[in-house]
Amino acid sequence: MSTPTERAESLLRDLGAETVPHPGGTLLTHLRRVRSRLAGWNARPALQLAGLCHAFYGTDGFPTALLPLDRRGEAVEVIGAEAESIVYFYGACDREATYPNLAARGSGFRDRFTGRSHTPDPRLRRDLAELTAANELDLADHDPAFRERYGADLLALFHRFRPVLSQAAWRDCLALGGTGRPGPDPSPTP
Repeated sequence: MSTPTERAESLLRDLGAETVPHPGGTLLTHLRRVRSRLAGWNARPALQLAGLCHAFYGTDGFPTALLPLDRRGEAVEVIGAEAESIVYFYGACDREATYPNLAARGSGFRDRFTGRSHTPDPRLRRDLAELTAANELDLADHDPAFRERYGADLLALFHRFRPVLSQAAWRDCLALGGTGRPGPDPSPTP
């Protein structure tokens, strides 16, 4: 019997993820690295699966969708309802409307697919922050032009996300601002 990760990778290959160019190789290679980073941060299995599949529906920053929204049920069958709901949430995120206040209690979320706004539960906001950090750090690691152009903006974003990031994610985020090694934490967790 195959694992959820193996089933997810099989579906991603069937959907063409290993043929889509992406910084550092292919989209499938990137997705694997994001899942691996989340695993290194001790993220729960559903968040790791969401990291592997976060591009199913495209994103606000990467419009290539591997799976149309009307086939969400297929994703649920392969990765489970919890992981799929994180994937949908990540893909649906209107970043301009959502990112500035994501870490604030009761902050709103704008769904770019439906145009509706709502207040997500704290766990989903934490998942979005962790998945965003893992994704953006992978891009910065494998695309020097991306890192040069967006590194300072990403570091500012990660500072805003700090209240909802795990300690492990925060350490990796701090590395973006310097030599590639974790730096001092300018805003310790209370």
